Amino acid sequence: MPIYHKLGSIPPKRHTQFRKSDGGLYYEQLFGTIGFDGMSSLLYHIHRPTIIRSVEQPLDVRPVLSCPHNITPRRLMGFDVPFIDDYLQARTPLMANNDVVIGLAAPKQSMSDYFYKNADADELIFVHRGSGTLRTQLGNIPFVAGDYLLVPRGMIHQFVFKDGENRLLYLEASSPLYTPKRYRNHFGQLLEHSPYCERDYKLPVELETHDEIGDFRIKIRKQGMLHEVVYATHPFDVVGWDGYNFPYGISIYDFEPITGRIHQPPPVHQMFENQAFVVCSFVPRLYDYHPLSIPAPYNHSNIDSEEILYYVDGDFMSRNDVAPGQITLHPGGIPHGPHPGAYERSIGKKETAEYAVMIDTFRPLGLTDAAMSIDDGRYFRSWMENQYE
Repeated sequence: MPIYHKLGSIPPKRHTQFRKSDGGLYYEQLFGTIGFDGMSSLLYHIHRPTIIRSVEQPLDVRPVLSCPHNITPRRLMGFDVPFIDDYLQARTPLMANNDVVIGLAAPKQSMSDYFYKNADADELIFVHRGSGTLRTQLGNIPFVAGDYLLVPRGMIHQFVFKDGENRLLYLEASSPLYTPKRYRNHFGQLLEHSPYCERDYKLPVELETHDEIGDFRIKIRKQGMLHEVVYATHPFDVVGWDGYNFPYGISIYDFEPITGRIHQPPPVHQMFENQAFVVCSFVPRLYDYHPLSIPAPYNHSNIDSEEILYYVDGDFMSRNDVAPGQITLHPGGIPHGPHPGAYERSIGKKETAEYAVMIDTFRPLGLTDAAMSIDDGRYFRSWMENQYE
């Protein structure tokens, strides 16, 4: 997300002496990606951010794909994923390839005795149910239901929930996530035709600065392993920072739909992208206004991508019997489209009131045991009508 932000105290020039009141130096850290070529921020710590007390044995958390080759349309009953106390243990991977892990989580408790860092992937968390605060090295972000939270790789953070009824959709992306290029000018500013703008971002606020020495556990995901590293100082000891690489939020309710005289294709719903997949937001919108328009989407062939829909709220117009919390997977290689009757039913309708998150991956996805256990087993036959039985 190419936008400049800063919090706290920073020196007038980067890479120069920045001293504490007692004359000691603050410790500068470059927090960046893609070597020295990607977006970055400069952080200023009270203590060196490198003081490690111990490193424990890692835990293998790579998703195991029990169905690595799939061509079956599936419907996963997402609310069957159980509530679990711990945030990381609650994360249940459902689908994965080398580019992304897609999963659900229903954590009951806040992260109180450890911090987390994903050194492998950018994380995009969609808050379906629940609220709280995302605490990070670079400031806090209050969140509510409907928010997307983008946590760049390497960002130390904690989730603090207000209650125990939380439902999250999460993605782990092996390449950085950005706003779509076509929404931005060559300076990086979001253009007038973009369905959201910089005013909609939930930027970090309330920079926490802790000058503490002790044992601070950080669980770090690296190469699919979860390492536990104990540092001697509190990771939130940043007194100030500035730059372009930081966590932020944006609400699905702030996405302004793009409509047209005839049916608009899925890219008009796009919210995020990287080189391997896109994320779209379906929100309430007016239907097409051509006198002969068919508002329901036409059948289309997913030859080059897998289409995943996570249903959030409302009546999804192209499906007959989906409910909030369910996920449908339409695999590449075969066409899919509206359910029987939905195509015809849409004619003459003026608007839709649906909310959903769509993920289109450009490479096939495999499914885990957890996904297969919540698959209804019937979805692939949901386009059958009596005359075809």
